Amino acid sequence: MSEHRYDVVVLGGGIGGYTAAIRAAQLGKTVAVVEREKLGGTCLHQGCIPSKALLRSAEVYATMKKSEEYGITAGSLELKFENVIARKQRIVDQLHQGLQFLMKKNKITVHYGNGRIIGPSIFSPRSGAVSVEKEDGDIETLLSSNLVIATGSKPRSLPGLEIDGTHIMTSEDALRMNELPKSIIIIGGGVIGVEWASMLRDFGVEVTIVEYEKRLVSLEDGDISKELERLFKKRGINLVTGAKVLPDSVKIAEGSVTLQADKQGELIELQADKVLVSVGRAANIEGIGLENTDIKVDKGVIRVNRFMQTTESHIYAVGDVIGGLMLAHMAGHEGILASEHIAGQTPHELQAHLVPKCTYTRPEIASVGYTEQQAIDLGHQIKVGKFSFKGIGKALVYGDSDGFVKVIADSVTNDILGVHMIGPHVTNSITEAALAQVLNATPWEVGQTIHPHPTLSEALGEAMLAVDGIAISG
Repeated sequence: MSEHRYDVVVLGGGIGGYTAAIRAAQLGKTVAVVEREKLGGTCLHQGCIPSKALLRSAEVYATMKKSEEYGITAGSLELKFENVIARKQRIVDQLHQGLQFLMKKNKITVHYGNGRIIGPSIFSPRSGAVSVEKEDGDIETLLSSNLVIATGSKPRSLPGLEIDGTHIMTSEDALRMNELPKSIIIIGGGVIGVEWASMLRDFGVEVTIVEYEKRLVSLEDGDISKELERLFKKRGINLVTGAKVLPDSVKIAEGSVTLQADKQGELIELQADKVLVSVGRAANIEGIGLENTDIKVDKGVIRVNRFMQTTESHIYAVGDVIGGLMLAHMAGHEGILASEHIAGQTPHELQAHLVPKCTYTRPEIASVGYTEQQAIDLGHQIKVGKFSFKGIGKALVYGDSDGFVKVIADSVTNDILGVHMIGPHVTNSITEAALAQVLNATPWEVGQTIHPHPTLSEALGEAMLAVDGIAISG
């Protein structure tokens, strides 16, 4: 058994954790990270990065299948999924190595093992000391003035539905597939579900989505959902919305899965090679020693204030463990905020509605601010501008002109309330909209910003002008 002292200990080495650690080190603190598996967490190893690598391969494959539209006649086209997987892993490994370098560069010590908060001791009168059980059974004790909990989340399942990792999978299981199924049922039409649906369909898999809500991506603006559903149906993706899967009906036989879904009293039977369960994620708060603290947990997540402090002021929590928008970039921002507060600074308050959201389907979805319905429910008198990518030269050059940009503004104050995009590479354009809202810009001001031609960003500029009916190309 050994003991180590630090200014800050971070429990969890995912994006929220390692960002908090790096920022604390930049601010002159001695820092340790406790990580059970590999630095980078879910985002790097089981989520954002590997899934986006697969999505890119799927996009290239789909583009090559219609190469003649670009005046190119290709020879035989063959998908080698094992090479797709290998490329994905190379990207993950490269980023993992870079992250390990950042730890060394910032003089952050990484302790690998199961971390658990332990109670007060003569060394640490405030609960927050961490014990680390290593693979060889050795125990390390880490003592610090401040602790940041960043233990992330895990996939949820439906009550009564058993995940076996092979026939019935989570998204993490799906990333371990060595070969593609011929058909799949995806339970859940949120961000993760629709990304997998888009990817697998581009790879040639028969895809069915079963969604409990009446529309896909139900947290997005209603017009975005309608457009995504239209384009998914056009690509041959079967959609069953407003339906509840009956877990007791799930049967595995002869290598395939059958299940029933209740759609307003109508029983729909579905069959596929595999089922992907994508019904959200749950905070990883079990087994980390919260019972040894006075930290408050509400509805399965840790309660924090605007500076990411728990109800024990020297213990902070960031990322998926505090609920809300479970987004990698939000977790990273929360990590920075927590470390700056630990260092005695007064960081700005994070406003969740100003955090951009991105979905990497084909076409992509990106949004920031309020949906049209949210703006109305909040009492705003609104005006709306909309512009189609069909009027954008660069979109036609790309051969990808489906989708639009929608801008919602307050008709009294003229402030931008929300921006919603669906179309080619819109995840690269949403930052401009987010900055505009942070700066309380008006649609006219953004519209007067010169958007170079030909670019996809012109769609945003035109949509801003469309709010007041002065779009040039409209």
